[in-house]
Amino acid sequence: MNILVVEDERNLADAICHILSQEGYNAEAAYDGKAGLTYAESGLYDAMVLDVMLPGMSGFDVVHELRHKKISIPVLMLTARTATTDKVEGLDAGADDYMTKPFEAPELLARIRALTRRQGDVVIDEATFGDLVLDLNTHDLSCASRSVHLSQKEFEVMRMLMSSTGRVVSKSDLLTSVWGADGEASENSAEAYVSFLRKKLAHLKSKASITTLRMLGYRLEEIDLG
Repeated sequence: MNILVVEDERNLADAICHILSQEGYNAEAAYDGKAGLTYAESGLYDAMVLDVMLPGMSGFDVVHELRHKKISIPVLMLTARTATTDKVEGLDAGADDYMTKPFEAPELLARIRALTRRQGDVVIDEATFGDLVLDLNTHDLSCASRSVHLSQKEFEVMRMLMSSTGRVVSKSDLLTSVWGADGEASENSAEAYVSFLRKKLAHLKSKASITTLRMLGYRLEEIDLG
């Protein structure tokens, strides 16, 4: 399970990621509001720990923007603020839970477990688009009786495209979400992995196609093969 931690205090962010990693989660940190929003929009994460006081964009604004875009990632807001009005503002903006600093690791983990519960503790383990099914555990992409295995980067690119539900994904957002804000990958990297995925979609004989929108980015669409 992938957890996104958005916290501008790097030592705290890294400590939270360490706590989560020890429990078997895949944890990744972003250190400002705008980067956190971009990461969360990728569809790669199952839950989000979000600080309120962030540079660039507050946690309140981040969660409000996510809900405005119909992105339902569960959000645990983390802050030093204790006033009831602040908690109400966070919950009204769309957060699912609220925890104040300082906190104990067991409480954080308990809240993460509660946050990621889905209908009787069943966690969604696949993504779908048209005739495609992407297994989030094995990284296998299937169409009818055909199946191919995706590399880690292919999987992350494909999951982001599938979770964007017809929205355009820019190359810069793709690079930030898949390779990281500080990554050294270029636009050629995104183009290469999109090319790999197109070949696999052709092998699967899927009706889904990755369309390039000049100067904008990529979008996953269904095409008529008839």
